[in-house]
Amino acid sequence: MQYEITGDNLQMVKLRLAPGEKACAEAGAMVNMSGNMQMTTNMKGGLFKGLKRMMTGEGLFMTEFTPQGGEGFVSFAGNVPGKIFTLDLNGNEFIAQKDAFLCSEQGIDLDIAFTKKLRSGVFGGEGFILQRLSGSGKAFLHCCGDIMEMTLAPGEVVKVETGLVVGFESTVDYSIQVAGGVKTVFFGGEGLFLTTLTGPGKVVMQSMDIAKLASSLIPYLPIQNSSG
Repeated sequence: MQYEITGDNLQMVKLRLAPGEKACAEAGAMVNMSGNMQMTTNMKGGLFKGLKRMMTGEGLFMTEFTPQGGEGFVSFAGNVPGKIFTLDLNGNEFIAQKDAFLCSEQGIDLDIAFTKKLRSGVFGGEGFILQRLSGSGKAFLHCCGDIMEMTLAPGEVVKVETGLVVGFESTVDYSIQVAGGVKTVFFGGEGLFLTTLTGPGKVVMQSMDIAKLASSLIPYLPIQNSSG
């Protein structure tokens, strides 16, 4: 498989597949494809994994793309302004926020991952279920805004606003901590919880939180008058 990422802050990834190669993606992520590309919808990994994906807020079904009679292409893009991060897996695991996955080669397996501390998920604002990506091949994650990548040394800590964590390698320890005292929470403008990531391992972050973006647009949306 060959790929090309185009665009600046509304990026799209174009996958070129040889005969016999497959790519999979969440429903609705496809932008365009060659005329010989065949689409099939199935529950990747069976009913159990499909149901588990539903728990993360993703669809029950995944769409597979396979070219017929020669090479073909298919392109994917996210649904918010942002960039695409290329993830190379070779038997290792990567934990991603539930809406980060865009598409992947067929050798990538998707599952769910529970946070180690239930409190982390219940009070962290993003739900206590994350996605676990494993296997061998390339996966593509969609990040809201710009991307920042860090490789943490053993014991090195970075604290991030919860909605800005795209994902991290499974070697990284993940927890949620209260951001300062009561004054910080109510007057600091930084929210109640911060995600604490402790190395070793790679961490991927984004510059924009889609929930904050949506809330900032609410005052500018037209008000629907239901009377009359």
